[in-house]
Amino acid sequence: MQRYKFVFIVLTVVGVLNCTTACTGKTESENFAAQPHNNQNLTYVDFSDVAANTIDAVVHIKTEMTKLTPLYQTFFGMIINQGVQRQTYNAFGSGVIITSDGYIVTNNHVVQDAERISVTLNDKRVVSAHLVGTDPASDLAVIKIDLTGLQSIPFGNSDMARIGEPVLAIGNPFNLTSTVTAGIISAKARNMNIIENSRGLESPIESFIQTDAAVNSGNSGGALVNGNGELIGIVTAIASGDGYYTGYSFAIPSNIAQKVTKDLMQYGYVQRAYLGITVTEVTAQMAEVLGMKDVKGIYVEGVAQDCAADNMGIRKGDVILTINNMNVNSFAEMMEELGRSNPGDKVEVVYWRGGKQYKAQTTLLNSMGTTDIIRKN
Repeated sequence: MQRYKFVFIVLTVVGVLNCTTACTGKTESENFAAQPHNNQNLTYVDFSDVAANTIDAVVHIKTEMTKLTPLYQTFFGMIINQGVQRQTYNAFGSGVIITSDGYIVTNNHVVQDAERISVTLNDKRVVSAHLVGTDPASDLAVIKIDLTGLQSIPFGNSDMARIGEPVLAIGNPFNLTSTVTAGIISAKARNMNIIENSRGLESPIESFIQTDAAVNSGNSGGALVNGNGELIGIVTAIASGDGYYTGYSFAIPSNIAQKVTKDLMQYGYVQRAYLGITVTEVTAQMAEVLGMKDVKGIYVEGVAQDCAADNMGIRKGDVILTINNMNVNSFAEMMEELGRSNPGDKVEVVYWRGGKQYKAQTTLLNSMGTTDIIRKN
């Protein structure tokens, strides 16, 4: 059986460039209508206008970072420390211009630890960029170039994206700039446990849009665009056994990306909201025991004291069915809904308890249990 691994699709080229010692090496019915019984009357999707209107807003990103590694030499059986060697690494990815004055969203793993960042526009201009902020929990980052009058891609509503809907992926695979591929949305709210956040206390937020649009190394941070030319996702990873595209790729939904980028631009830090619960997905056996007709919702395993959920009366054993009228049948769906909210926002929750449905409201809190703005230190 083929074993897949999830690969962040930033293309990294390792080079020893600077060494201190010698070293080596419209609506869906209108846009996508078809008449299956008469091939002569089929209406095909033409993405040429969408590509023309968005391709200039997708950029090529090159980062440079330095790594110091110990250098040893063996002399008559003795290991002698020769100091350190300085290696410079280059990494390449993509980014999406979201404002005409040069704000660009990309993946955190594209620019993390970068000492220098350069951006190549579709018209071949090369400019330096500075880091505005990063959010490892969502694998998103914002960088800025000092140019104006740039073409940008407007954010779309990823909640409205439907399985089977045609999409474009725009990026720079293998350093081939301005590459456009097409596919459909294959699934939503995918959680593969691929975002690692060892540097912070925030829980990773994964609720990916899955697509079969072909992407490869270098597409990281690129655009997933719908038929209206709207940004509905930031391309992030592929499922692959060898590091090359094999049919599945994943993008961060635009509703999460829009909230994260707005916070990074305004505060330098993402204002994350919490209910304060631990949950597990409801199984068929669990639903039967609880007396639920349908297998849906998320089971509450624990509630922190004085958290938002505790304040509205949620208890261990309840099953949360919806948050703000959005069905939450998985941890990913819950995290996506909360991931677009701010501390201080009021949410309405429908939950199941003892054979009945209840509705309650609460105010979301931050990780400190308040609604205060948290700024980057």
